[in-house]
Amino acid sequence: MGALWIAHVLVTDEEAYMKYAAIATEAIAEHGGTFIARGGRYVQLEGNDRPRNVVARFADFDDAVACYYSPKYQEALKHAKGASERDLLVVETTE
Repeated sequence: MGALWIAHVLVTDEEAYMKYAAIATEAIAEHGGTFIARGGRYVQLEGNDRPRNVVARFADFDDAVACYYSPKYQEALKHAKGASERDLLVVETTE
């Protein structure tokens, strides 16, 4: 089964967050991830509104989790901390 990263983000420092995004994009690609939503239109129906919503697809759950803990992604996170408020989860798909 595949897996999705689902992130809901409020960017508070655009310059630092763009550094995060550049490195994170590389880390995600290195783990076979592809973006299926990155920003774009949305409507908040319930819960906390965060204006940046990102979804990446991975071949399997373990790849998605391994990506998060990879050295490259951890390097990226250094730029996101203090530059955003984020929720990130990995969910296994039924496909």
